[in-house]
Amino acid sequence: EVQLAESGGGSVQAGGSLNLSCTTSEYGYNNRFMAWFRQAAGKEREEVVNIYTGSSGRPNYAGSVKGRFTISLDNAKKTVYLQMNSLKPEDSAMYYCTTMIIETCPPPSYRCWGQGTQVTVSS
Repeated sequence: EVQLAESGGGSVQAGGSLNLSCTTSEYGYNNRFMAWFRQAAGKEREEVVNIYTGSSGRPNYAGSVKGRFTISLDNAKKTVYLQMNSLKPEDSAMYYCTTMIIETCPPPSYRCWGQGTQVTVSS
């Protein structure tokens, strides 16, 4: 099973910043489609950003976070970061890191998920 470990969540005021981290194994990281999702209480899960960790990867951001959130990769550490700036109360959610591996992760999404890290933004 692929392990993904998220960290970096916390409580901030609106306008503040947080930097989330997601570390996994070489198997979970190399040449994979990875993504950050979030789920707020009582709402459906939302994909925040996805990226291919191979050399040609370009991030795809949800419109609600474009221009405020930035995903980055540390190939040596097998870590994906999510820098979140200009946070708003509506960004409050549990944030999950995922990697997509057809051979290992369960259908139908073939995503493996971390445990999540909580982000709370107060107004």
